[in-house]
Amino acid sequence: MTDDIAGIRIPDSAMAREITQLVRDTESDLLFHHSTRVYLFGALTGQRKGLKFDPELLYAGAMFHDMGLVDAYSSKDLRFEVDGANVARDFLQRHGIGHADIDLVWDSIALHTTPGIPEHKHPVVALVTAGVEMDVLGLAFHDFTQEQRRQVVNAHPRGDGFKNGIIDAFAHGTIHKPHTTFGNVKADVLALRDPSYQRVNFTDLILNSDWDS
Repeated sequence: MTDDIAGIRIPDSAMAREITQLVRDTESDLLFHHSTRVYLFGALTGQRKGLKFDPELLYAGAMFHDMGLVDAYSSKDLRFEVDGANVARDFLQRHGIGHADIDLVWDSIALHTTPGIPEHKHPVVALVTAGVEMDVLGLAFHDFTQEQRRQVVNAHPRGDGFKNGIIDAFAHGTIHKPHTTFGNVKADVLALRDPSYQRVNFTDLILNSDWDS
């Protein structure tokens, strides 16, 4: 694996290498490369905004953020985001990471599909979501240079079927527990009270994003 991608270094401590190997051995190629791109785009966002963050904590949040979609770590009754956050928590506890840092990583994973909140929290939390939103939805696409995007995708390819592949991964990880997808209650209220209200469709945002695949 290339250590320096678009000016961002992949953490290379013993713990980070163990994270990489665990995720590589557990997740599909699609999710592994997606998670690594989330770290890279998140770190690039932090660099561009002048934010201070611990790269290893950001790496842990990014790499574990979709572990709850994997059968081995998917519970019967928790949101997949919470499953992934719990995997990260248990891993970091075994490595002696402090409670405050574990809480940051836990929040970064648990909140990564909750728009409008992570951006107001600690950079580790905000940047995991920023990386996800860039890679999945193409948000802030043009804030990255073409060369940055090229280097990230060359090192960790999206592949032609990424968009549908990530939708399939979400479906696989949640179809057995649909009650955990209950979301923003205000959308339900608006749907009832405002005849003109139209829900934003997540899959439409993915399929119509600036990414080609």
